[in-house]
Parts: sequence; structure tokens; C-alpha cells
Amino acid sequence: MPMSPGYIPFHPNPSKPKYNAPDGAVCAHCHVFGPQAMFPYAPGRKYTPCDAPKEKLFALRDFFGLDKNVIVQASCHPKDYRAMVDALDAADGRAQGGDFVGEEVTDDELSWMHKAGVRGVRFNFIRRLVDSTPRDVLERIAARVAKLGWHIVVYFEQADLAGMESFLTSLPTTVVVDHMACPDLKKGLDHPDFQKFLRLLESRKNFYCKVTCPERFTIAGPPYDDVVPYARTIVEGIPDRVLWGTDWPHPNMPKEAPDEGVLVDMIPKIAPTAELQKKLLVDNPMKLYWA
Repeated sequence: MPMSPGYIPFHPNPSKPKYNAPDGAVCAHCHVFGPQAMFPYAPGRKYTPCDAPKEKLFALRDFFGLDKNVIVQASCHPKDYRAMVDALDAADGRAQGGDFVGEEVTDDELSWMHKAGVRGVRFNFIRRLVDSTPRDVLERIAARVAKLGWHIVVYFEQADLAGMESFLTSLPTTVVVDHMACPDLKKGLDHPDFQKFLRLLESRKNFYCKVTCPERFTIAGPPYDDVVPYARTIVEGIPDRVLWGTDWPHPNMPKEAPDEGVLVDMIPKIAPTAELQKKLLVDNPMKLYWA
């Protein structure tokens, strides 16, 4: 089946980063898609991507001088875990994962995923990507995965935080916020939406944040310097609870696929000291996914 009309494939020839990541560096947010012939996309999906197999992901990891990956289940494979688990099994301990699950998931399936390296479940509140799941269902899922020691990844927009905060802070696990909760750069750093989000991160010691996807929020375009103040504010504010990743293969990009080498070269801009870089790339993801 062909890609969705207008779907933009990942960059065919990313540049070699100038930045040299520390030993053990982790790309803590990326995906595998298909290949469709082996792992078909879900019938009710919101989009059909290009195939992005594990072999390509692992080759990019090595090309960028990284050591490990955290593979996140994408919404085109919502409750079919085979592609992700296949990649985890092939990674020889160098990848862990996070997935979507429904309330129908069995204890045996959870055990199978845990053994493969899954350490989190993702709740997606972005309306254009998924249909909403009732909060009581999410609460029951959270209680089940908490027993496994998993965390919960939440994907939402800062403007929606006011209506979600009580739910998020009630979750019985570590909570990881995807993609800085989608900052709106037109509003600025001092806008109440961003400041409220910062207060949440600073006050809740069980909350982590992924400083990822500048290519989705930029107004100026590459090298995404207009996003740097947002990510750096978060990194310097909660240095022991931040994560970084490429988001490869960048599903549903509106204009162009980013050059991942440029994304890697943003790291010293958002984490300007060697100590911050080690926390962001090594210490924090290892604590969360491999401890």
C-alpha cells in the first residue's frame, strides 16, 4: 500500500554531525515502521508512512556516533507490537522500548514485551493522530503497568495542560512528556502556557521531558536556533530529568524531513556543558530504561 498523499519520507542522506556524543549516548525517541510486507500497518491508522526498518535505524545510530536507542511505538502500529519487539530483539541489548496498549492487552503480552525491553506505555492526546481514550481506561492501564515498574509517556500540547494537569499528576508512575509538550514559538518563552509547563516539570520530581522535535516547532527553519531557548530552559531547569532523541523517521512532517546531523549538532546548544550533555544523553536514559 502506498504512503499517504503528501507524506514526506525521511532524509535520504543526512550529514555527519560535527558534535561527538559521549560514550554510551542514547537516542531516546525514535521509531520503526514496518516493513509493511512483514508488519502491516493498522487498518484504522491515521496515516500510512514509508517503511523505516530496524536495519536503517541501527545504521543511523552508528553513523551519528550513538550507542543505544529507545524505540517508541508509533500510531500507525497502535496495538501491534511485533515490529517494535522484533527491533528490540535484534538490538542485542542496545535498545529498549515504549508502546501503546489497550485495556484488552493480556498479562502474557505485557510480560512478553517486558522481557523484550519495553519499559513504558504511551498515552497520546494529540487529536489529529489518535482517537481519544476515556480517562478511566487510561487509569486502569496505568495501574497495571505500574506493577511492572514501567513509566507513562504522554504526548499533548501545552495549551491543553490546564485540562489535563490533575490527571497527569495522579498517575502512579514516572511520567515522561514527549516533545516539550509542543511549544508554540509564536507565543514566546514568557507566555503562560510555557511557564505553566515549566512549573509542572519543576514541581513534580517524577516528571521527565524529551527535548525533541525542534523541526516540528521551528518558525525560522534549520538549524532550529529559535527552538534552542525553549529546550535549553528545560535542560537547565531539570537536568536530571531530560531526554533527547531524533524522532527518526519523523512521521507526518508538514514541510520537509530534517537532516538528522543538524539535530545532533543542536545538542551542545541546548546542553552547553559536558556535564549537562552526559546527563541528557547517558545518565538519564540509562536510569529510566536500563536500570
